[in-house]
Amino acid sequence: MTIHDEHPFVPPEGERDVLRRLRGRLPAAVTVWAAGEGRSRVGLTVSSFLLAAGDPARVLALVDEESDLWDARPERVSVNVLGADHAYLADAFAGTAPAPGGPFTLGSWSDGPWGPCLDDAVACVGVSLDDVEPGHEGWGLLLRGTVDDVDLRDGPALMHLRGRYRT
Repeated sequence: MTIHDEHPFVPPEGERDVLRRLRGRLPAAVTVWAAGEGRSRVGLTVSSFLLAAGDPARVLALVDEESDLWDARPERVSVNVLGADHAYLADAFAGTAPAPGGPFTLGSWSDGPWGPCLDDAVACVGVSLDDVEPGHEGWGLLLRGTVDDVDLRDGPALMHLRGRYRT
């Protein structure tokens, strides 16, 4: 077995998708969108989202159509803004890190009116999702919703930039 410095599945520099490389250079907040309660909880790491101020405030997000979150078709979700110590939790909800017993065993969660809220998240936002069928945008599904509640807490938000987590 040989250990290499480079990732074996990353295409050579000249063959990489230019839009994916551009997206990687734009800092993105890391969130976990969660719904359900008890053993029926579902969640997904989402960095492709936008908050739009207004009356009412709105949120847009791109999610994987093969995710457990999309399969559950929730009417409400909690958007948990992750903090500096939540990189592993983000990977677990993204399905890229193991979480024996499920990702909700990582951290302390409280069931709320919109879904599970991570007790030490930087913020937990309650969102009512529109009941229209989302459309495909790129490789994701575009979800739209109304911001119903915002619980802000202290601490720096976790960001994703150029394939790494930062605060």
